[in-house]
Amino acid sequence: MAVADDPEASIEDKISMLVEIAMMLQQRPKHAVQLQEAVALYERALGLCETDSLEAARIRARAATALQAIPGPGEESIERARAEIEAALPVLDRDGLEEERAEARMNLGLILQSLASMNRARITDAIAEYQLALKTFTRERYPAEFAIIHNNLATAFLSMPMNDERARMREALAVQSFEEALSVVTLTDQPGEYAMLQNNLGNALQYAASAHPVENNLRALEAYDEALKVRNPRDTPLAYANTISNKANCLVNLPDDPANPEAGNRGRLRESKALLEEARTLFEKYGENEKVSLVDDALASIRTALGNGSADAPRFGESLA
Repeated sequence: MAVADDPEASIEDKISMLVEIAMMLQQRPKHAVQLQEAVALYERALGLCETDSLEAARIRARAATALQAIPGPGEESIERARAEIEAALPVLDRDGLEEERAEARMNLGLILQSLASMNRARITDAIAEYQLALKTFTRERYPAEFAIIHNNLATAFLSMPMNDERARMREALAVQSFEEALSVVTLTDQPGEYAMLQNNLGNALQYAASAHPVENNLRALEAYDEALKVRNPRDTPLAYANTISNKANCLVNLPDDPANPEAGNRGRLRESKALLEEARTLFEKYGENEKVSLVDDALASIRTALGNGSADAPRFGESLA
């Protein structure tokens, strides 16, 4: 900051110092104020740049990521992020590196996806930006970015309305994207991300409309069991509770013997009940009252089905991340 304030320092040194400090604040912010301070420093650096320069475009792209990360219910920061990155893109497209352009497209996709959830952008535009970024961020060259984009693509497909003739195709595309991400994310090297993707793949599989629901649910069970190789009640109690809740819901919709579905699923119901009771204990312990209520409703349905000798119980609630 002393260099940035020194009247004898060169413009280049001042810009460099301001950007460096902003990036440090942005990397590991302890609270939202640090992100706001980073944005202010980027803006100060921009004031020293030529408006249409590559340097200014790079600073705008960084500022957009800081604005996007600021927590809060309002859309002001995310709208500012869109404005900054859209201002940067023409210059990056003209003068920037291929990877810079792709990163900006990926971040714009994420910004548009957030705005779409507020009805302030089209989710199809976010999908288009992700697909442009994938032309550079291929599986072979950039596996980390490839996985992030495919996870975002999958959630984008699943966020679209499922009441038209193309809904089944979008569900299939979401499953495919989760599987693409898992082709480069491993249990050994990225356990947390691996578990998240497997959990989300399980959700996509069990809720997808399909002519083969039993096969989908069996694949979903495998995905949840993969996630549970990482998620456990000691280290990740809430993530673990989410996954066993999702698994319980999947079990409810499977026969005990897939080769003989007429025999019913009382064994699956009892297994589902045990998982839900375990999840309820954890949700209650950590104050997740809405999830406690969802689990209570599910447990009531299962107890009724078991008490009446019913072959199955209705699907409940919603999938949990």
